[in-house]
Amino acid sequence: MGGRLMCNLSGDETIMNALLALEDGRTFKCRSFTGPGEARGEVVFNTSMTGYQEVLTDPSYSGQLVTMTYPLVGNYGINREDIESGRIQVAAFLIKEYQPFHSNHRATASLAEYLKSQDIVGVEGLDTRALTRHIRNAGAMRAILTTHDLDPAACVAKARAVPGMEGQDLASTVTTGTPYRWVDDAPVPLDVAGGVDTLDQDVWQARGRRHSVVAMDFGIKYNILRCLDQAGFEVVVVPAATPPDTIRAMAPSGIFVSNGPGDPEPVRYAIDTIRELIDYRPMFGICLGHQLMGLALGGSTYKLKFGHRGANQPVKHLASGRIEITSQNHGFAVDTDSLKDKDIEITHINLNDNTLEGFRSRRYPLYAVQYHPEASPGPHDARYLFADFNRLMDEAAN
Repeated sequence: MGGRLMCNLSGDETIMNALLALEDGRTFKCRSFTGPGEARGEVVFNTSMTGYQEVLTDPSYSGQLVTMTYPLVGNYGINREDIESGRIQVAAFLIKEYQPFHSNHRATASLAEYLKSQDIVGVEGLDTRALTRHIRNAGAMRAILTTHDLDPAACVAKARAVPGMEGQDLASTVTTGTPYRWVDDAPVPLDVAGGVDTLDQDVWQARGRRHSVVAMDFGIKYNILRCLDQAGFEVVVVPAATPPDTIRAMAPSGIFVSNGPGDPEPVRYAIDTIRELIDYRPMFGICLGHQLMGLALGGSTYKLKFGHRGANQPVKHLASGRIEITSQNHGFAVDTDSLKDKDIEITHINLNDNTLEGFRSRRYPLYAVQYHPEASPGPHDARYLFADFNRLMDEAAN
């Protein structure tokens, strides 16, 4: 049967019965605060206490239904400044309690209005604690969220038909279609009449910047571009499948390999490009970029049981012994043992499960981290990594 209309929360947010069904047969009753709809994908949880707008717009969440462990969401509404991409990226948003009456001087819309404007289902009244505990025990899994047919058996069957994350190249679905500059805190499209293959060193503006960076976009977050800009780089973002010869023709000072969604192993074109450019210019990778660089260096990756997602992940910097609190969002990781005998120095480890969080090549000017040093709204413990990129390029130039 269809979702039954229950009430009207604040004059425009229609509340309807909904059901979340997991592939292992577990179901959770909830209520849509965005009206009718259906979504499917992998269900995961995020442990951040704030930053829901950044979560919604992070391309690394493409194909996922995201639940927040913090119970009250929506209280500061939505604003134009705190987005991480040009659209909502999550497949659906699952929360315990929705606050329709937002209060923040920067807010321009409610959370419900924002989700509805892009046809994204948002539900509340979900037992997010029970769902999170279940995912921690059983692992992230395929799911369907619907207000339409609420029959549990039918919904579970639909969940089992959802494609898994393994083997999917999701980076190609979120990358930019055309190259662009990052100028004055905004993307500025490049006029490339002959296609990306015609890019050359004329792309750089005469702004007096010491170094130029080509950012390979596999789902790059705006705040990464802000941090690269604040570090003093001239930045041009290129599509994920940009050939290595084109990047060489642009003659940048360095290459940045971005974050992004899903399984790194199917993104073979990126791995091949990175491998060809490893000894060309200094290289820095974050999140999916960390995994792609690990694969290019001969390592291997694997899927984590439930991933790392949240702004409170402890990471140890091995050289200094310093503990950094980090923001993370990934479901795959590089196998530490696979980098043995690859002339690689392990620089960071996760203190929750000892997984690899960072490495540096002893042979080439490159390094990568699994977490997000650009994290917005925070923490900012790892912002020094952007300054390290500057120093690496200074050394290469000398």
